[in-house]
Amino acid sequence: MTKSINKLVREAHANAVAKGWWEEDRSFGELIALIHSEASEALEDFRKGHKPTEVWYEHKINGELVISRERFIQTGSGELVMGKPCGIPSELADIVIRVFDACGRYCIDLEKAIKEKMAYNATRPIRHGGKVL
Repeated sequence: MTKSINKLVREAHANAVAKGWWEEDRSFGELIALIHSEASEALEDFRKGHKPTEVWYEHKINGELVISRERFIQTGSGELVMGKPCGIPSELADIVIRVFDACGRYCIDLEKAIKEKMAYNATRPIRHGGKVL
């Protein structure tokens, strides 16, 4: 079963609330800055030579940081530890999650907004606006 964009918006915002990120209201500017910070982290990974598809995981085991290509690793005691996803795909996911959280906070129908914008963009001329980059 596939979740709708608006369902993901509700889940992302509910998780942020549950994790204490909304104990005090945040300004819209702060939310945009946080989205931007995730884009900057993706750029930094790229500047460090990581490929856009490269993923690795950071595991904390006995107070030490262990880097692995595996999402789960087993400790010496047999405990299975899930790692924190890292890399450009993870940073891009963070951008989307922060957008979802902001949309949840402001009750934005993101699914509708995306459909409307994509329909409009389909009517635009090639490389509209005359910009080089």
